[in-house]
Amino acid sequence: MTAADASSVRPPFQRFLDEHAAPVLAFLRTMVGAADADDVFQETFMAALRAYDDMDHSHPRAWVMTIARRKAIDHHRSRSRRPEPAGELDETAAPDRADAVADREVWTAVAALPDGQRAAVAMRYAADLPYREIAAALEISEAAARRRVADGLRTLRETMEREEALR
Repeated sequence: MTAADASSVRPPFQRFLDEHAAPVLAFLRTMVGAADADDVFQETFMAALRAYDDMDHSHPRAWVMTIARRKAIDHHRSRSRRPEPAGELDETAAPDRADAVADREVWTAVAALPDGQRAAVAMRYAADLPYREIAAALEISEAAARRRVADGLRTLRETMEREEALR
């Protein structure tokens, strides 16, 4: 296959980036937090650019989500080697932002899920991937992807019910 043939089959990388940027960023916000998502996003798409010519085009979003997931794992590994601040700033929500507070509570609960469940739930609801692409991105079967999402949702419901009972 010549370079001209490859370019006619493969869309330009910028189009690929534009098409997949929003779901990848939403996924990364769930996986690493809003503060670090932009950095991991850049690392993800730099790695995707380097490997773009070798990409399997049957599931492009699953392919880039796999890269994003691995970059998120790398991020967590590198953070575990860095010192953490001793305290956290108190976040005060504006009174008219009740929905934002509820959303933050849900995504905080998602962040507390086990890694496999968190990744599956984030890919399903933050990135809006179908189960077949979640399975490809996580390198598991479609049935296992469905199970991880279901288990994650069950855990979230239980967690949110416990927190509601404590209020």
